[in-house]
Amino acid sequence: MIPIRRSLLPLAALLAPVLMLHGQQNNVPLERDIYLDLDRNHARIDTTGTRRVHTGMRPYIESRADLTHVMGYRPDSSRHYYWATEKLFKEHLFIVKDGDVHLTIDPVFHFELGQDFNDPTEFSDTTRFYHNARGVSVRGDLGPRFSFETTFYENQAIYPQYLYLYSQRTGVVPGQGRIKGFKNRAYDFSWAQGNVSWSPATWLNVQFGHGRHFVGNGYRSMLLSDNALNYPYLKFSLLSPNGRWQYTTFHAKLNELERLPTGEAAESLFYWKRMRVHHLSVDLGRVQLGLFESTIFRNIDSAGVRPFEPMELNPVIGLNRVVNGSDGDWTNILGADLKWKVTDRLLVYGQFAIQDADRQAWQGGLRLFDLFGRDLHVQVEYNHADPFMYQARPAVMAHHHHGQPLAHPMGGYVDEAVVIVDHRVDRFLFRAKVNLATYHVDGADSLNYGSDLLKPYVPEPGPDGPVVRQLTFLDLSASWLMNQMTNMQVQLGWRGRDLTNAPAQLQSGYLYVAWRTGLFNRYYDI
Repeated sequence: MIPIRRSLLPLAALLAPVLMLHGQQNNVPLERDIYLDLDRNHARIDTTGTRRVHTGMRPYIESRADLTHVMGYRPDSSRHYYWATEKLFKEHLFIVKDGDVHLTIDPVFHFELGQDFNDPTEFSDTTRFYHNARGVSVRGDLGPRFSFETTFYENQAIYPQYLYLYSQRTGVVPGQGRIKGFKNRAYDFSWAQGNVSWSPATWLNVQFGHGRHFVGNGYRSMLLSDNALNYPYLKFSLLSPNGRWQYTTFHAKLNELERLPTGEAAESLFYWKRMRVHHLSVDLGRVQLGLFESTIFRNIDSAGVRPFEPMELNPVIGLNRVVNGSDGDWTNILGADLKWKVTDRLLVYGQFAIQDADRQAWQGGLRLFDLFGRDLHVQVEYNHADPFMYQARPAVMAHHHHGQPLAHPMGGYVDEAVVIVDHRVDRFLFRAKVNLATYHVDGADSLNYGSDLLKPYVPEPGPDGPVVRQLTFLDLSASWLMNQMTNMQVQLGWRGRDLTNAPAQLQSGYLYVAWRTGLFNRYYDI
């Protein structure tokens, strides 16, 4: 710990008297490397009683997860003889600890250099790319019942052509922020999240924050994923005394990158809408079943802002569907997610989502842990979405936020297989992932075959049918874990993208080296 810690204690002293009980209420960072350890822990069949963990709604709060040997929480007995090496390889940079007050402050960053060997120079002024992100992460526990966190990144980047063109079309870097031009074809964007988390009793957690959520146990989610940008939310999560039931409901405010034709300001507000999400999970031992409902309410129409809709406050799962129906004024999706622990090392999972009788989506997958030895894991998954799934009329009411889908990142009318192999040897992490997808593109802006969520749910077929594309995306990486507290890694990787029936600038063979802290997921396999 460092000498400045005393200067922060007066603020903590003001809040500490209202707090009791021992525990940590912060979210476990929603990042695959960290959740890989969690998922292995939660795959054990002997998890009973108070050790039940409901895995269908993520992120978890620390007090409800099994953090044994999880990255960022595992004991580290390595010896370092200098303050600088302790901070670099083992500890948080700044630590404040006094009684029930615990605070950590860390720099977060992503420094990357790469070259795309498949990017023809006639489409780009460079084949060399970079990502320069700097920020800070602050996490704290003020007593046992109250925690808080905040993270901020400022970014400048030049991306390979397929990501550059995607960002140009949608107005956002995938999952990371609205773009502004910076030095010719570079982008400047920021990313922030944070929350305050309060558990007045062991059975109730309340969070108010700006972040995102993931429903399910797969790599993708066909219900709600962390693919889109963060959004403000107010969440309540209730846990039964025996841990068998968990009910989560939250209210969120979404937006679309479409300006409202109101006001006299230089920049009018973006179109906004509100979403209510319910998730009911029951743990039956080897089987865990979750029921899901999301409702996006239409708050603005051609006449302006509508009166407040009281059903936005409805905490009961399924009731919004009963009131609205499948073709009402709101966008409503029902679904279920399932996890079956076949053995301590094998689990099977799946999802089903329905918008109406003609629009559905589903997922099936399996996960193998510690295959042929410790720390070798395999995941196999298949995802399907019908044409027009997640679309709405008008288009701004789609299952969509800030330019990106809220479920599968490729939208509707897609089939995808994903295979991921993870292996860890001491501090070295190796990953191989392949995505094989078939998706459909409208041949012209006037057509609509049901894949583009930026278009309204109005089928507009053409004589030639949609453009069918086959995507093969290969992602290989080798990393050295410098510091588990922020998932700080030095990484060498290759991302290969082969897309049939597509122009040359949509292909990619990107070799990169990066020094980064990993506290959230980035999805470039689109």
